[in-house]
Amino acid sequence: MSGSAITSRTRHPVQLAAMAVSVIFLLVGILGFIPGVTTNYERLQFAGHESGALLLGVFAVSVLHNLVHLAFGVVGLAMARTATGARTYLLGGGLIYAVLWLYGLLIDHNSGANFVPVNNADNWLHFVLAIAMIGLGVLLGRGLRAGAREGLRR
Repeated sequence: MSGSAITSRTRHPVQLAAMAVSVIFLLVGILGFIPGVTTNYERLQFAGHESGALLLGVFAVSVLHNLVHLAFGVVGLAMARTATGARTYLLGGGLIYAVLWLYGLLIDHNSGANFVPVNNADNWLHFVLAIAMIGLGVLLGRGLRAGAREGLRR
C-alpha cells in the first residue's frame, strides 16, 4: 500500500531491562516447583523456615517464596508496558529487595520470623538484586523526565 506509514513501537531500554528482570523472576518461580532443580523437593512447605527445599541446591524456597517470585515477574511485565512504569518497577523492586536483604541479616533463620524462608545465599542474592535493579532503574531511566517535559511519549 503506497502512502501508508508502517509504525513500529520501539521499547525504551529501561522497559527491556524490566522485562528481562521480570522473565527471570518468572523462571525462578517456576523452577522452584520442579523437583531436581529444587533439591529436597519433598520437604517443600507452604511457608516457614522448616521448608527444606533448596532451589539449585543453594537457595531456600517454599511455595510462598516461589509465588512471590511469580508475582514479581507478572507485576514487572505489566509495569514494563511504559518506560516510567518500568523504571518504577526496577527502583521499587530494588528497594524491596534491599529491605529483604536487611531483614534476612537481622532475623534468626531458625525462628518463625523466617516465614519466606531465606538463608545466607538468599540474603546475598537479595543484595545483588537490590543493587542491580536500582542501578538499572537509575542508569536506564535517566532521560525519562526530560523526555516527558518535551512532550515525548515513552
